[in-house]
This record gives sequence, C-alpha cells and structure tokens, in this order.
Amino acid sequence: MTLHIFDRQMRRGARPDTSGARVEPAGPVVRQVGGAEDWNGILWSDLDAAGADAAIAEQVAYFGRLGRTFEWKLYSHDQPADLGQRLVKAGFTPEEPETLMVGRIDELRLDGEPPPGVRLRAVDDAAGVELMMAVHAQAFGEDASMVRHQLLAQLAERPDELVAVVAMAGEEPVSAARMQLHPGTDFASLWSGGTVAEWRGRGLYRSLVAHRALLAAARGYAYLQVDAAPTSRPILAGLGFAALATTTPYISP
Repeated sequence: MTLHIFDRQMRRGARPDTSGARVEPAGPVVRQVGGAEDWNGILWSDLDAAGADAAIAEQVAYFGRLGRTFEWKLYSHDQPADLGQRLVKAGFTPEEPETLMVGRIDELRLDGEPPPGVRLRAVDDAAGVELMMAVHAQAFGEDASMVRHQLLAQLAERPDELVAVVAMAGEEPVSAARMQLHPGTDFASLWSGGTVAEWRGRGLYRSLVAHRALLAAARGYAYLQVDAAPTSRPILAGLGFAALATTTPYISP
C-alpha cells in the first residue's frame, strides 16, 4: 500500500523542485522540464509493450528539441517489464541502481546523536550551501553544480520546503545532508547524505537522519523516503526503513 501511495503522491502528483521547472503530464508519462541547471526527466510512466518504444522516442525527440539531456527514472515495478532494455536499445545509459526505502516516522529508531565535538549547523544562506558543497566534493567526488543551483534556488524561493544541515567539527564541515518537504503529500525525502572519509563510522549519517526525521514529524509528515546507495541501505534498515523497490537512472543519448 505504501508503494501505491508513493507512486500517486511523489511521481504522478510530483511538484517541480525549482521555480524554473515545471511538471506536466505528456500522454502516458509525467515529466519535469526545466533549464539547463535543473533536473529534467521522466518521473512516472504508464506504458505497455505495444506503446513503450513510441513513448520513449517521443520523449527523446521532445527533450532533444529543447537541447536537454534528461533522465528516465525507472522503478523496478514499472511496466513493461523490459522497459530498461528498451531504454538501452534507444541509446540510454543506465547508472547505478539505488533502493527506494520508506519509513513511517513514528516507527523509526531515532536515537542517533552527533559524536562529541560535532555540532549541527542549519544551512539557510549561501555560505552554508558552500559548506555543504565542500562535504559533497570530498564524500562523492562529483560535480555539484546542479545541487548548488537547486539549493540556492530553493533558499531564495521556497525555503520552507527545504531542510539542510552541515555537521561541523570545529570549523571543518565533515558531514552534510538535506531534506525536501513535499506539501500536500505524506512524504519528506532525504537527499545528499554524505560524510568525509576520515569521519565515517562514527554515527554521523545516523544522527543526520534522526535530526531531519524529527523536523519532518514536527511539520506533520508521516513518511521519510530515501533513494539509498548500497552503503546507506543497511544503516537505514537498522533504523526501521523498508525496501520497496529499486530505482535506476537512465540517461538519455
């Protein structure tokens, strides 16, 4: 039942994540369309074997006319069962799958505290965003320009829908994470939880989950959702999250 609610509220009924983007139904898919620094992609689809290839080709052509690379966010229960293979045949490149994990907040084990000497700093300005980006660079080794753009846009436009936090050891940022609140739904989603290498294994990830969960509960949300990497999944399972599906990003040609 939770998976059905997730699909209805967070995929079919999704809201754009920045003011520069829009979410729109396009026949059998729901897509987000935005600028070059926004996330562009397919959020939900209702396809069958007879029409899947044509729907894929239509979206490739649509985003191509806009000059946008886009992501088809495929879930393991999406139909037809060979949709991933069809996307590859159309030129898409799959990235590493993650696990969709959902926890009911009032049933989670939220007893994690930051280790001694670490304080949590709310991210509510550009300086805080740069602290998050410093952690992101060390923890993931990836270009964070899109994340930076999204965070700055949300702080300027919809700060009440974002919770972001950096764990500071003195003046050094050592862990960071954010939470997206989704008004009108039962869900808050956890993103970008990362810790620099020398601080891993000290409970920081667990404490940041607990911190955000308590804030979500105080604002009336019932569930937390995470697209969990393999390193995060056992921690989240230990806190009481359940694995509902896998999700794989397919990147357009």
